[in-house]
Amino acid sequence: MKAVIQRVYGAELSVGGETVSKISNGMTVYFGVAKGDAETDCERYAKKIANLRIFEDDNGKMNLSVKDISGEILLISQFTLLANTDRGNRPDFFGAEAPDRAKVLYEYMGKCLEAEGIPVKYGVFGADMTILQSNAGPVTIIMELPKK
Repeated sequence: MKAVIQRVYGAELSVGGETVSKISNGMTVYFGVAKGDAETDCERYAKKIANLRIFEDDNGKMNLSVKDISGEILLISQFTLLANTDRGNRPDFFGAEAPDRAKVLYEYMGKCLEAEGIPVKYGVFGADMTILQSNAGPVTIIMELPKK
């Protein structure tokens, strides 16, 4: 499992020119599911993401979480996060979970984030999406927690 988290002033996701999801202040979370990942991994990631202190407090210190600022999350499935670029010039994605199982875990991840009290908007699993976002900072965190 891997997540790329970006602090944003806002983000909008569309498919085929039609807006599907839109958030204001919060974060975009690009989320990739690896072979062998489980629901317990989603729970760990959701807790960590929900409490990740990447928003500035009144003193300009990154000390607040998305929950603390009453922010939103735009959750976007992205199997390409599991790319292997060790050989050649074309990445392979053999480390990514099969689409049916990955979709189940992607949806479960959203439920886990919602259970943390965060409003979650979704991308369209497997679709060719256009994402416009206004990055804040920029702050980009690559999260890959060790397996338990």
